Amino acid sequence: MMQLQAGAGALDYFPCRYGLSRTVFRGPERDLSRPYVVALGGSPTFGKYVASPYPALLEQATGHQVANLGGLNAGPDFYLSDPAALRVAAQAQVAVVQITGADVLTNPFYTVHSRRNDRFLAARPALRALFPEVEVTDIHFTRHLLMVLERTDAARFAVVRAALKANWLERMRQLLACLPPRRVLLWLADTLPPARADGLDPAYGPLMVDRAMLARLQPAITTLVEAVPSPAAIAEGIDRMHFPQTEMAQARHLPGLAVHKEVATLLGPVVKGLL
Repeated sequence: MMQLQAGAGALDYFPCRYGLSRTVFRGPERDLSRPYVVALGGSPTFGKYVASPYPALLEQATGHQVANLGGLNAGPDFYLSDPAALRVAAQAQVAVVQITGADVLTNPFYTVHSRRNDRFLAARPALRALFPEVEVTDIHFTRHLLMVLERTDAARFAVVRAALKANWLERMRQLLACLPPRRVLLWLADTLPPARADGLDPAYGPLMVDRAMLARLQPAITTLVEAVPSPAAIAEGIDRMHFPQTEMAQARHLPGLAVHKEVATLLGPVVKGLL
C-alpha cells in the first residue's frame, strides 16, 4: 500500500482506490463511469509535494477528467503487478505514461519491491555469480546497488547494464500492450533523451534509457512528448512546494509547480487532439 506522509507542511493527497485495485492513488477520485484519460508514472506523475500536478493541470487544459495512477518511486512493475489497476488504465481514452529508469525493474540480476520499485530486495544467482565479492546485505536501493557494481568492476557492470536495458524494453512493451491504443510517452528530465545512456547520474533523466531505446518503442505508442523544464521553471525550485521541513532534501529532487505547468502545456494539445 502506498504510504502518504502527514504532519506540518504536508499536502492532503485525497487518497483513493480505483476498481478492485488495492493500491492507494492520488485523488480526488475521478468518476470512471464517464470517459477519462489516465496518467501513469513515478513520483513526478503522482505529484509529490505539489498541490496541482500535471495530471490535474492536464484535466483543466483538455476539459476531460484525468485519473492520476502515478505511484511514488514507481516503474512498470508497479502496474504489471496490479492487474486491477491495469484494467482501469485499459479502459481510458488516452494513456499518458511517464518514462522511468531501467534500474527500477525486477530483472535477471535482482528483484525490486512490487510497489516502491526503487527498493532493492534481493540479488539473484546471476548477480552473485558475476559479482561474488559484493556484499549486498546493507544495500536497500537499486541505484546504490548499481553504483557499487560499477565501482567494483566496470567491465562486468557493462553486462548488467546491457541486461537491464533489454529488460526495460521488454517490460515497457508488456505495459504498453495493456493500455488503450492511444498511448503518449512522456520524457520528463533536465535534458533531452541522450544518444547513449550508460551513466548513473539521475540528473540526466531516467537511468540507462536513451533515444535508441525509445525509438524501438515507437511501434507501440502514438507519440512521444519530451518535456525539458525551462531555466525559469528550474530556478523556482521548491518555492511553491508543500512538504514537512524534514523532507526538504527529497523535495529538491522532484519537479516543482512551474515544471508541472510546463508539462501540462506540452501535453494539453497532444492529448486533446487524441480525444
